[in-house]
This record gives sequence, structure tokens and C-alpha cells, in this order.
Amino acid sequence: MAISPVVATALAIALVVLCLAGLAAGFYLPGVAPNNFDKKNPLQVKVNKLTSIKTQLPYSYYSLPLCKPDTIVDSAQNLGEVLHGDRIENSPYTFEMREPQMRQIVCKISVGEKEAKILKEKIEDEYRVNMQAIVPIKRMDQEGAYFYQHVFHVGAKGQYARSKDEKSFIHNHLSFTVKYHRDAQRDVSRIVAFEWNDKKTRLTTCDPHAKHIITSSDSPQEVEVGKDIIFTYDVDFKESDIKWASRWDTYLLMTDDQIHWFSIVNSLMIILFLSGMVAMIMLRTLYRDISKYNQLGNQEEAQEETGWKLVHGDVFRPPSNSDWLCVYVGTGVQFFGMLLVTMVFAVLGFLSPSNRGGLMTAILLLWVFMGLLAGYSSSSLYKLFKGAEWKNIALRTAFTFPGSVFAIFFFLNSLIWGQKSSGAVPFTTMFALVLLWFGISVPLVFVGSFLGFKKPAIEDPVKTNKIPRQIPEQAWYMNPIFSILIGGILPFALYPDLHLAAPVLLHLWILILVITCAEISIVLCYFQLCSEDYLWWWRSYLTSGSSAIYLFLYATFYFFTKLEITKFVSAVLYFGYMLIASYAFFALTGTIGFYACFLFTRLMYSSVKIE
Repeated sequence: MAISPVVATALAIALVVLCLAGLAAGFYLPGVAPNNFDKKNPLQVKVNKLTSIKTQLPYSYYSLPLCKPDTIVDSAQNLGEVLHGDRIENSPYTFEMREPQMRQIVCKISVGEKEAKILKEKIEDEYRVNMQAIVPIKRMDQEGAYFYQHVFHVGAKGQYARSKDEKSFIHNHLSFTVKYHRDAQRDVSRIVAFEWNDKKTRLTTCDPHAKHIITSSDSPQEVEVGKDIIFTYDVDFKESDIKWASRWDTYLLMTDDQIHWFSIVNSLMIILFLSGMVAMIMLRTLYRDISKYNQLGNQEEAQEETGWKLVHGDVFRPPSNSDWLCVYVGTGVQFFGMLLVTMVFAVLGFLSPSNRGGLMTAILLLWVFMGLLAGYSSSSLYKLFKGAEWKNIALRTAFTFPGSVFAIFFFLNSLIWGQKSSGAVPFTTMFALVLLWFGISVPLVFVGSFLGFKKPAIEDPVKTNKIPRQIPEQAWYMNPIFSILIGGILPFALYPDLHLAAPVLLHLWILILVITCAEISIVLCYFQLCSEDYLWWWRSYLTSGSSAIYLFLYATFYFFTKLEITKFVSAVLYFGYMLIASYAFFALTGTIGFYACFLFTRLMYSSVKIE
């Protein structure tokens, strides 16, 4: 099949944009640009936002009364980092490469009522610190096993012996371990792991040469008004066999990875098997029907055997609200193009995890430039439906989905601003998003619509009757609502455990999702036509698109059974973002199902002799 010039143009633009973004924002293949350190070279530890699973609201690290360096300089951030709420800044923790340090004093903080209140609130909400030294920090638990989390808690709640009152304790002594891979020939080192030891959160000895007096105690530091907090740290350096190119492997694994891998592979194999069986049955049944029709021609016996040929004069009749169908099909094509190119570049390694925000930046840029495909697809389908106002369709395509998402996002961002969270997107970034939307995406949608409308209309394989055929009464299981809801179950079944999938399985999941959406829509469309119901246009879209309903319901179930969110604003944020994700999933899966049925019906009716 020849590639459409519009598709080729969009892919070429996306390729150029990502290549330029790579030069500007640090896209690189993992392992190509290592950071080399000589002995005693300074190693700067960076701090990021404070996060909590209870509130889902990030805060700046220095919103707490913690030790600060002489100068706090924000690192240059790309668009994806800002949208993620990342706030990467310098920290007072500076090491010398391969030079262990014990009981180093950072600073002393005087705790007043305001400082104590802030610390106690953040400890109560279980806020966690994000740090990085080339790679993110990795937490170690009490037994020495690894938690694959890039965070550690600000503090903890606990009780003294023979006391029933809970107190707030802060982790004022941090014990770090830096693992490095050494190049023996050049005597340079590359950092491959950065760990925090949970066993050593307090001092058990004192340093007689310290500038501040440190009391020897096994008890952690309590947060109490009038008490000073002395922040200290240890750092140890260990040589590792892990190579620079493999430094991210341990961060991408879970502690019980074997069980989850088995579950994921098992689920995918079942879906593959079922998809193969459905495809085989459909092909054999349809091939038999077409063979009989071509042998018997217009004989009454052929017409009585099944009903899908009886509706040949109405099957390509434009549906009601066809304009909106064109708009949502164009939006789905925009999503599919964005997803496809993103996955290709992820496979090639251009979206390295070391480039924070790179994936989000790539997705936004690709979404903007895939507006060309959105306009082309919606306008082509609109012309098939005998439409004449292509500018109206282009306008709806350019504003319907982005406008809805932007309205929800603006409302949620206002709530975050009200909570004085660092996760709020700044006004300048909001302006940049609007500029991308109106300055690039909207014009490209209009260009694509113009090209799609200028192209000759697609010809139907059969003629459409002037008078619509009456649809006979349908069985209960062919009810539109019932069949649509049933059709969305199978694509949704692929969603659970997706967050545990490795990149290779994630690509396989995308492929299986496309196959499943296409097959379930084709099967139900075939049954519908056999029941002499020719209103398949919208139903083909909604059949696979209904999986978004189950996605949102599962997110609701997950919220009440797994999450520990207690704040009202945090709950609104969670459901708001899940609504956006479900809306996008609806457009993507619905478009896949629609185009599968569109090609299926055209192939089916062009393969039989109809006079």
C-alpha cells in the first residue's frame, strides 16, 4: 500500500522536530554521553520536588525549613519537566568523588512555631524527598533490601518508650552510598547508582572536632519548638560492576518482578490466542458467505440465508451527526500518529530516562504536528458524507478535544495554585501551550483539512438507495447500548498491570490493543449487518471506544481501594486527570474500531456481485 503524501509529510516533520529537540533538550542514546569523574572531583547532589501519595500535591524542597546552599540555582527545565511539576535545584550536599566522609555537618536549623508546624504537616502527610546525583536516589529498607523508589521520607511518626503520644521525627542524618564504575585505563569513574540507607537515619557516635555539639543517641531527632536540628550526613563510595549503559536497569525493575512478568506474559498470550481464533472464524465464515453469493447471484435462496447483503443499499448511508463523527475520527488519528512515532523513537533509544521530561515534551510536540493528519482524516471522511463546509470541520477538529482538555487542565491548575503547590504550571508555560496550540496545531489542522477536502471523494463499492430501508426489530443482545458496553470489555482487559510492564511488553501491548479493538468492532459490526441493521457508523466507533468507560470505573475503584488520598483537592485532581486520560483513550480506541469496520465493510461489499 502506497503511503499518502500527507502521512509522509507529517512523519518527516515529526522526525525533524524530534531531531532538533534532541539537539536542544538533550535527547541522546543511552550510554553515548557518560559523565566522567576523576578522583576528588566535586559531585553535586540535586534536589527535586517533595511528593506525597496522600495529597498528590508536590511542593518545592525549600518550602521546608531545611539546609540551603549559598546559591539556589534552578536547573534549566524543559516543557515536560514543568508540566510534571519538577523543580530541580542545588543542594548543600556536595561530595568529592571516591572520598568517603563521615558525620559531616551541613547546618543547624532553629525550630520556631512556624517551622515546627510546617515540618509536622509534611511528616503527617508522608512527604518524600526526591534527590539525584546523575541518577535518582534509591531507597534501602531496614533489612538491606532495595525499594525501587526514587525518594525517601522527610521524617516519620513514632512514640517514645512508655509513651502513648505520637511524635514527629525528622531524618536529619542522611547516609548515602555512591556506586561507580571505574575505567582502569583512564582512572575515571562513572556513577551508576545513588542510594540512601534507611538503617542509618540517626547518629550513634559523636564527632569531637565538629563545629556544633552532636549528642550521641539512638533516638531520632524530634521536631519540637525551641529545639535546634543539626543536619549531618555520611557518604561512602563503592566500586560496582554495573556499566554506564546499564545504570537504569535496576530502576526499571520491581522487587517481585518474576510474578508480574509471568502475569503480563500470560495475559498477552491469552489475548493473542483469542484474537487469532476470532480472526480465523470470521475469515472462514465471511469467505463462505461471499463464495455462495458469487455462485448464486441474485437468487432468492441466497438472500434468505443471511441478511447482510439485503442492506447493501443502505450500509453506506451517512449517519446522523456525521460532522461530529468526522471530528472524533480525526482526533483519534492524531493520537494514533503521535503514539506510533513516540513508540518508534522510544525503541530507538532517543527518549532516555535520564532526560527528565523528554517523553512529555516529545508527546506534546508530536501531538501538535500530527494536527496535519487530524485535519486530513476528518475532512476526507466529511467529503465522503457529501459535506461542503470543510472549514467548519477543521475548526471543530482543532478546538473540540484540545479545548475540552485545556479547560479541565486550567481548572485543575487553578486548584493547585490555591494550595500554593510547586506543581502548578506557571503562566509563562500556559502561554507557551496556548502558543503551540494556536500557532502551530490549528494552522496545521486547516492545512490538512484543505488537502483532504481537495482530494477526490472515496467512492462507495455499492450505490445507496434514496429511501432508507426499515430496520427490523432486533434481539435483546443486539441492543446498541448492550453491544457497545460488551465490546469495550476486551480492550480494557489489557489495562491492569500495565504500569508493571517493561518497555518491550509495552510495545507489544500497543500492538495487541490495536488488534483487539479492530477485531471486536469487526465481529460486532458483522453481527449487526447480519441482523439487517445498517446503522454501524457510530456503533463501530463506540464499541471499542467504550473501553474508556471501564478505564475510568477501574480508576475509581483503585482510588477507593488502593490509594490513601484524604484531601478533597487531591481527589479532584486525581479524577480530573483520569477523566482526561479516559477521554484520550476513548478517541484512540474508538478510531481504531471505526477504521477497522470501515475497511471491513468496504472489502466485504466490494467482494460480492450486487446488481
